[in-house]
Amino acid sequence: MISIAALASVFDLQGRLLSPQRFEKSSGVNMASAASTSEAETIRSEKTSPTTRKTPVVEGQRSGAGGNVVPRGADPRLRPPMPAGRSVPLLICSIGNPGPYLNTLHSAGHTVLSKVAEAIRAPPFRKDRALGNGLVSNATSPHSGSQWVLWQSTSLMNVSGAGLKAAYNSWSKSLPEGEAKLVVIHDELEKPLGAVSVKVKQGASAKGHNGLKSILASMGGKPFVRIGIGIGRPISREPNDVAEYVLRKMTPEQRMKVEGCVEEVIKKLNDLESG
Repeated sequence: MISIAALASVFDLQGRLLSPQRFEKSSGVNMASAASTSEAETIRSEKTSPTTRKTPVVEGQRSGAGGNVVPRGADPRLRPPMPAGRSVPLLICSIGNPGPYLNTLHSAGHTVLSKVAEAIRAPPFRKDRALGNGLVSNATSPHSGSQWVLWQSTSLMNVSGAGLKAAYNSWSKSLPEGEAKLVVIHDELEKPLGAVSVKVKQGASAKGHNGLKSILASMGGKPFVRIGIGIGRPISREPNDVAEYVLRKMTPEQRMKVEGCVEEVIKKLNDLESG
């Protein structure tokens, strides 16, 4: 039952509010005469309740709370493209030497990647034949939750390129073009012990680093990012003296310095996955 005072709130069959004039016209009720009757006089309304209607998404509007903007000219029914600044999955590889040479300065990349795995609580490393026979830990980024595959070469430093290429090819084939980023962590003679350097620009020289030479030759121009872990260099530049220096086991002090850069390396990896 609807009172005379509420007549202005009556809906038509399409769910639209009726003005008093439109109500008179559609119902035949004279508002002036109806107003003079008692407030107790009522009329029945057999109108149906308005139904909820969805407002269509139009160009330039958001598809919902927190939704993506539908680009102009695009079919609103289609899923909009992902934002340009999204995080990308990383294949993070370390190169060095196995066996008795694992804890040497030349294998500082392995040392750092092992500590990265500990810091982000990654699963234990396991040998994976499908990924170049390397040691693999499938982790997630502590920053974005995107995929980080940690990979340690099991080859000698000077021939590490073939295994790394096999790992990259196997890993990247399931990812969309341009969404796979390769990062190589290696020792760096030209930087002070424990210093971290990042090289994103392609075409840079290997500077005599045989592991990087092997990767450059194997990857055939495929881009990758280098993260160098400083190990310092001996005073002598004689090749034999340099070889003896890099293949020497790290002292506890040297190891502490190398492991001390892990937090900075993780920060660099966070930056790399975002841009």
